[in-house]
Parts: sequence; C-alpha cells; structure tokens
Amino acid sequence: MPTATRMKPGNTEKVLIVGGTGRLGGLLRLAWARQGREGLVWQSRRASDGHGLDPLGDPSGFARAAAGATTIFCLAGVTAGGPSELALNSDLALASIRAARAASVPQVFLASSAAVYGRAETGTGEDGVPQPVSDYGRAKLAMEEVALQNTGNWDNGPAVTCLRIGNVAGADQLLGTRAANGPQMLDICADGHGPRRSYIGPQALSKMLHKLFALGRGGATLPPILNIALEGAVAMDDLLEADGRSWRPMPAPPTVIPELCLDITRLSQVIGRPNRADAIEIVADYRGLVPHPTVVTERRGGVSR
Repeated sequence: MPTATRMKPGNTEKVLIVGGTGRLGGLLRLAWARQGREGLVWQSRRASDGHGLDPLGDPSGFARAAAGATTIFCLAGVTAGGPSELALNSDLALASIRAARAASVPQVFLASSAAVYGRAETGTGEDGVPQPVSDYGRAKLAMEEVALQNTGNWDNGPAVTCLRIGNVAGADQLLGTRAANGPQMLDICADGHGPRRSYIGPQALSKMLHKLFALGRGGATLPPILNIALEGAVAMDDLLEADGRSWRPMPAPPTVIPELCLDITRLSQVIGRPNRADAIEIVADYRGLVPHPTVVTERRGGVSR
C-alpha cells in the first residue's frame, strides 16, 4: 500500500473547523475567542454561523471553503441512531479528506473518541487493539479505519490524525446536562465512587489543539492516532462535588466500565506532558467559559439571587 505524501505546509494559519456548532464546538469557539486565536474558519450548514455548506452534499463547496487552509479539523459527527446514521461519521471523515486533497490542505484532524477502547482489556495505548462496547464506539473506530486506509491509498494527500478525545467537561453527559427535577443520579461502582474517566477542560483542550495545528502547519509528521486528555483519570462523583451539584448515588449495573484512563505517552512525546487531571481544576476550566446560571427565586417583597 502506498503511503501518503506530505503536502507542502502553509505559512499562515487557516484552520477550517467542520461541525463547529455542536456542544464541543461551541465551547472551543468560546475558548479560542478568549485566547485571541486567529485564522479559525467555522463551517456550518447555516451561513449565519460561518461557511454555510453541507460537507456531504456539496463537495465542491467544501473544497472551496478549504482553499488556502493549513488544517481541516473535523468535529462533525453523529453520536446516536441506527447503523446508517452512525455510518455518517465515516462519510464526514472521508469528505474532509477529499476536500483537503482537492484544496491541497496538508493536515486533517478527525475527532474520534475514547469510546473506541471499550473495557480496555488490551490497554489504552494507541497501538493496542480497541474493543468498543457501544455502537458509537464501533462507529468511531470504523471511521478511523476507513479514513486511514483511504489516506494510505493516495500517492498524494493530506496527513491525517485521528484524535481519540477523552471526556470534555461541559460537552459530556455529566457536567454538560442537568437533571430536570431533583438531584442528578450517578452510578456508583464497587469502590464506592463513580466511574473514573480521562477528562479535560475545554480551555486546556483548545490549547492542545492549537499546538497540534501549529505542528501540522510547520510540516511535522504527526502520528495517525493520538489520545487526547489530561494525565490520569477522575471520578465522576468528584466532578459533581467540584461543580456544586446535588446528586444521588445508585448501584452501577454490570455494563458500567469502572475506569477508562487513556495512555497519554504518545501525546506527551508530541506536545509535552499535560497536567494531571484534577476535578476542581477541570470544573474551573469549564466554568471559566460557562458560569453557573443565576438562580432567581421569587420572594415576597423582592427577588433574591
């Protein structure tokens, strides 16, 4: 199988972000705006949100939007649904690679997920054998495989890196949502704590991504698969406590994975070792962008906040 030839790197950063209107995209947009990052171009199906185009239905428009870009970052994806819906993850990845090839974009990053590891019986290093247990994890693994296989089949094409991103505070189901009524329910494992997961705050993630964009723009050879998270794992009950949430425990069913901690050895070699995961710092990272909503309670004679 021929290997992909590295396209000529660009000098001025232009990152086309595909699917930037989702929960994670919204947090990254806030983080990069706070950091004063320039050269970010956001794709959306609605022109009011950026480049208005359908990456699957308008490949020529996708290529035009990518013209002059140094990087395409594909955040777009499907998290739920049947096989046909989840297969769109692979279609979106291939569309990004084809647009990059048509527009001579040297680097493509594809947002994958720690969900590809499943119960991590073979470890959570990028060279291990993933064993996803969810349909979403299997779809993301299929996306990686088809993207890297197609990249390798091209004599001249973009370099592709699949980013297996851990849980992102605020974009996850734990901190990013609230119980409609009453305390939040949380599975508690045999050790008396909630499941432990690799986590990262959106501001820390935005800085990592910026480093990777700069390396790709400079012509560095990046690995085809890269875990993205802080070092170590945090318990979900600690995160709820750090966020001041009211929550109630319930016994974890056998299907719950007690711990999934990504091996970040390769990431440390590429951009330097990240900070160690700490529940208070992770929540502070998220709340620095999205403060707690003000709770207004009507009282006789006035309003208390």
